[in-house]
Amino acid sequence: MDTQFEWRDEYNLGVDIIDKEHQRIFKIINKLFSFREEEKDSQWTCQEGIKYFRGHAVKHFADEESYMASIGYEGLEQHRRIHRDFKENTLPALEQELEQAGYSPDSVDHFLGVCAGWLIGHTLTEDQAITGERMSTWEHLLPSEEIAAVKKVITQMVFDMFHLESQAISDVYGGEKFGKGVYYRLVYGTHQGEKKQEVIMAFEEKLLVNTVGKIIGLQTNKLDSMLINATRYTAQQFVGRVMKHLPDVKAYALKEEQLLSYEQFQKVFEREKPQISLLFNTGGAGYFAYCAIAPHILEEGVGTPIEENKAAAEVEKYLMQREEELRQEEASHKPKVLVVDDSLTVRQSIKKLLETDYDVALAESGVAAIRTITLNRPDLVLLDYEMPIVNGKQTLEMLRSEPEFTKIPVIFLTGRDDPDIVRELLSLKPAGYLLKYLKPEDIKAKIDAFWQKHSGSGQVSS
Repeated sequence: MDTQFEWRDEYNLGVDIIDKEHQRIFKIINKLFSFREEEKDSQWTCQEGIKYFRGHAVKHFADEESYMASIGYEGLEQHRRIHRDFKENTLPALEQELEQAGYSPDSVDHFLGVCAGWLIGHTLTEDQAITGERMSTWEHLLPSEEIAAVKKVITQMVFDMFHLESQAISDVYGGEKFGKGVYYRLVYGTHQGEKKQEVIMAFEEKLLVNTVGKIIGLQTNKLDSMLINATRYTAQQFVGRVMKHLPDVKAYALKEEQLLSYEQFQKVFEREKPQISLLFNTGGAGYFAYCAIAPHILEEGVGTPIEENKAAAEVEKYLMQREEELRQEEASHKPKVLVVDDSLTVRQSIKKLLETDYDVALAESGVAAIRTITLNRPDLVLLDYEMPIVNGKQTLEMLRSEPEFTKIPVIFLTGRDDPDIVRELLSLKPAGYLLKYLKPEDIKAKIDAFWQKHSGSGQVSS
């Protein structure tokens, strides 16, 4: 794999001593990328190269801290703690793993992915703050103001780091499945062992390829261990920067991290809604979600903690499990059905009825339905006709206004069968309609009949 760490003009701070050293460290990383491809004396070459990298990194940290002290930079202590954590915790753990693995290609890939991710995040966030490009800390804000401020910070961060225009398209992201997603959980706590602060970031796969993947010069459109590791450390820097703008979290430090399957991720939302749950669109690059959960202790079994000296193995295990899950989804050929109804009882009963033979997603409103369809396109929508605020007719009109959604079949759900309602339903030319009061086995039989007879269009009548 021909990977290079690309230097960009936006990495420059305008401080000559720091910029030159950053460029030098990036060149060392690129040299290590090259070394790992060489079979002859590759272990010795990597060992010496990594020692050289460590020496330069430690010297750079000292020079950077001296500069910050000379200008009276108020964030010096925080910056020093970040440097100390990397050189005293992250680097030793990575080097230990390299030794244990005999400098295998996978362990070298892991080392480089982590270092690349850390450098991307640190250079574009903490180092940029040295020149005054930092936002003021929020104090005494109302919840709605805090959410608005978090959105502002995140959109600015995405632009600063990746030159992408992002837009918050939902303030109440409910954990809907991304078509192909990566779900990364970070747990923060205080040294006193008080309640935890949790952040989960959900990424559409193509967004990672289009952002972190491009920065490290990834030559493929598929996730691999290097991209996952670079994403982990880029995300840690990203989340750390966002958390600095939240009140009362300055004393929090990262205690635990996990890569989650979608099912594990979904359990968090089933137990308790996050304090902040935002969904962002970056245009054609992809979607991501930022979720901050109220301090509490999660039940055991949410995900396997990633220990730094075992991180490469955990990432490889995660990728294998994820690949297997995607393969099983494709092999099962279960049609995707989205059930849209404002009644929780109706949603859950239809899900229970269909989930053996169908991949069932749920939405509680027309707006939530559009969001879910955008993230994970279904093969069929069962749409409640009589919903408050945005009813079934309006939802169908919104769907049909988007060219890519016009061919998704929609079957209306209704509790009324009088002639006027039926005529009104059919005038909208849905794929059909179903009466909610039918026996469960009759509803299931009609859905099954739809799939047996039609491959994307047709009529189902009650």
